[in-house]
Amino acid sequence: MYSETEDVIRALAENAEGVCRAYLPAGRREGSYWIVGDLQNNPGRSLFVRLTGPTSGPGARGKWQDAAVGLHGDLLDIIRERTGISRFPDLLAEARAHLGRPQPVLPDVPVPKKSKAPGGTPAAAARLFAASVLIAGTLADTYLRSRGVTQGGTMSALRFHPKCWHRDEGQTRSVPRPALIAAVTDGAGVLQGVHRTWLAPDGQGKADVETQRRAMGHLLGNAVRLTPQDDILVVGEGIETMLSLVEAVPGLPVWAALSSGHLGAVLLPEEVQRLYIAIDRDPAGQRAAERLNARALEAGIAVRVLEPRLGDFNDDLRANGKEALRQHLAGQIGPEDRHRLLG
Repeated sequence: MYSETEDVIRALAENAEGVCRAYLPAGRREGSYWIVGDLQNNPGRSLFVRLTGPTSGPGARGKWQDAAVGLHGDLLDIIRERTGISRFPDLLAEARAHLGRPQPVLPDVPVPKKSKAPGGTPAAAARLFAASVLIAGTLADTYLRSRGVTQGGTMSALRFHPKCWHRDEGQTRSVPRPALIAAVTDGAGVLQGVHRTWLAPDGQGKADVETQRRAMGHLLGNAVRLTPQDDILVVGEGIETMLSLVEAVPGLPVWAALSSGHLGAVLLPEEVQRLYIAIDRDPAGQRAAERLNARALEAGIAVRVLEPRLGDFNDDLRANGKEALRQHLAGQIGPEDRHRLLG
């Protein structure tokens, strides 16, 4: 026996192409998939929705994935992102209306609320960031310190939200959880999105959930600007990775691109003359570094690659300490920057 919510999700999956045509009209069908740029319905090929397949399990129809940002979900998530509906009962009502199903008779009709910015937009991201607090003394600070990072409380790009909504794929309701919130900004410093890392109740690690991280807003080309850049800049993937570099070399100007897909697409400021790419030791990270390296060289920017000993620089920091990491970086930073950065 399926619950009403599960029944609606299954019905949406059976009509996956119709849902896509209604809520992601900028896309098009290609074989067994609906292809579109992203959840904001921009043209492109990053996001794909499975139109055929089993009703559940691997390759299930109605499931989607955005390869550029690592997001995934079901058709109910798409409807929520495209309509901006935040209350789950209202979201189910929207899905029923699309399916042509009658609405259940409710004893009380809720008073319509003032419309909010659609979920997933820069406006929604700004709303979440504004509702968050500086991380010093919070669970977010506890989490970063558990990763060997002590400077997070000084970063204006980082915030903490004690009750940030979270829902794993297949779940029918969202649960409020503590989260580290990071601002994703563009070249003008305007907030374009946020990145959320859900935390364990005591801050000693990430939450015990399937999806521990999720981003929202316009991410492509933008980054979490942890420290200001000048004529040099260090760019890498993860927030913890880049904070680890600051831990070892406090004067280092660092940005976090959040994923390998976004690392290769970061828009570099005109004033940058020398770029350091902090790579992760995995094939995706190395390919992204190659893409960014090629773009920087075309722009006349000198490039050096910073390589960790282990999987990433946070692994190095936790395993070997900041002084060992500092010495490891000293051998990779160019002579023109060594005295300036390392003293």
